[in-house]
Amino acid sequence: MIQVLVADDSEIVRRGLSDVLESSGALHVIAQAWDGRSAVEAARRYSPDVALVDIRMPGMDGLKATRELRALPHPPRVVILTTFGEDEYVDEAVRAGASGFLLKDTPPNDLIRAIRDVAAGKATLDPAVTGRVLEALAHQSPQLTPHEEEALSSLTERELQVLRLVGRGLSNADIGKALHLAEGTVKGQVSRLLTKLGADNRVQAARLAYRAGLER
Repeated sequence: MIQVLVADDSEIVRRGLSDVLESSGALHVIAQAWDGRSAVEAARRYSPDVALVDIRMPGMDGLKATRELRALPHPPRVVILTTFGEDEYVDEAVRAGASGFLLKDTPPNDLIRAIRDVAAGKATLDPAVTGRVLEALAHQSPQLTPHEEEALSSLTERELQVLRLVGRGLSNADIGKALHLAEGTVKGQVSRLLTKLGADNRVQAARLAYRAGLER
């Protein structure tokens, strides 16, 4: 059973999300929070596997809460839930350590699937924002930090191939087909790749691949 924390300043939204998640039979809402500060306190007390966090809340917003949640001794994976699809929020959420970004009109089954994926160590972006985010990142050309350059130079040719495909948004199964590898093999390579890059999830790795121009 995946333990989930739901954080939203609207009680109606919190109850609705909790009902949807509990209906799956695989997710249990262990706590609810009404702002970023109470979300961090609840996560520290209950140690949820995943925190579903609204991006706009009074006091501490979802982005700052994400940073503090990810800094906890037992950090939950964070899925940002919002009605706003602006690219800058997505990019900032990824940099804050979020593993997912979903719009509030995401269908219930897709929401449940996304949380299960994130709990399993995957990352997810709502299809409504993925294209715009990756396009925006493709047109950015910020200089890589020395640490990022060193991390990239340490990758093997195979790891660079995998990172290139991660940057294109491919799943492990699709990467396996492209490189003629078993999905389990790809999963292991992606895990090692994230460790080498110091990335928390695939979205951060994809962001680096775009900044480095690897996906083109």
